Amino acid sequence: MSSSSQNYLKIGIIGFGPFAQFLVKTMIKQGHSIRATSRSDYTDLCTQLGVSFFRDMNAFLESNNDVILLSTSILSLSQVIKTLPLNCLRKPTLFVDVLSVKEYPRDLMLQVLPSDSDVLCTHPMFGPESGGHGWKDLSFMYDKVRITNEATCSSFLQIFSSEGCKMMEMTCEEHDKLAARSQFLTHTIGRVLAEMKVEPTPIDTKGFQKLVEVEEVTSAPGEICSPNNRYGLWLYLHHILSVGIHKSDLHKNNTQLREVELAFETVKQQLLKRTNEELEQS
Repeated sequence: MSSSSQNYLKIGIIGFGPFAQFLVKTMIKQGHSIRATSRSDYTDLCTQLGVSFFRDMNAFLESNNDVILLSTSILSLSQVIKTLPLNCLRKPTLFVDVLSVKEYPRDLMLQVLPSDSDVLCTHPMFGPESGGHGWKDLSFMYDKVRITNEATCSSFLQIFSSEGCKMMEMTCEEHDKLAARSQFLTHTIGRVLAEMKVEPTPIDTKGFQKLVEVEEVTSAPGEICSPNNRYGLWLYLHHILSVGIHKSDLHKNNTQLREVELAFETVKQQLLKRTNEELEQS
């Protein structure tokens, strides 16, 4: 279905950082009306983009949004959503999150939001770096957690399907089980490469080019690269990786971190063993 047959939505965005700015450009291109609010003042940028920026949260919630998109960091979501003056909502509204973990925001929205608010959990599996030249064939995960207004939900999902995204409907639990290994490992290795200041050279192999790409993608603005988001990803996927471990023991008991450490140590010992063998023979 083409974007021309979409119902145009009034979309309010809470958290107007790099990822939200990236999404908004396509939403505006499709004809949707965008309003935004954020901790920082983005008035000038929003004016350039054609977005209405609100400094006052009451006025933002009173602006008759069809959809409210939560684009905060993982760690700040709880404070943001629990301090919303929800009594200012003019009508039942579809709340959508775009966080990289799914069970945590789902549970929080179900706990805090009015019962007549619809809840859609999503994860666009791309960002400004990986989706900068279009969204075709890029994955978009979603879970219709609580939907009564199917028309509004469908119109929002069409923002992504009309751009050619690979639409993947799955539960939040299924998402987090898959993400627990793939996302955490990707961003951890990307951070290690960044700390090593890995850069391309004139004689790179294809394998090294791929490593540089991992570092570049995970370090790009909007690609959940901030320290807070990396920690949030680790914290709220942790229960899948190490079931039954208390939060106070996270720093010493994380299974995924132990696996990374063990793998590096195994490779290190293999190299040292081979080096010692060569020295003994020389």
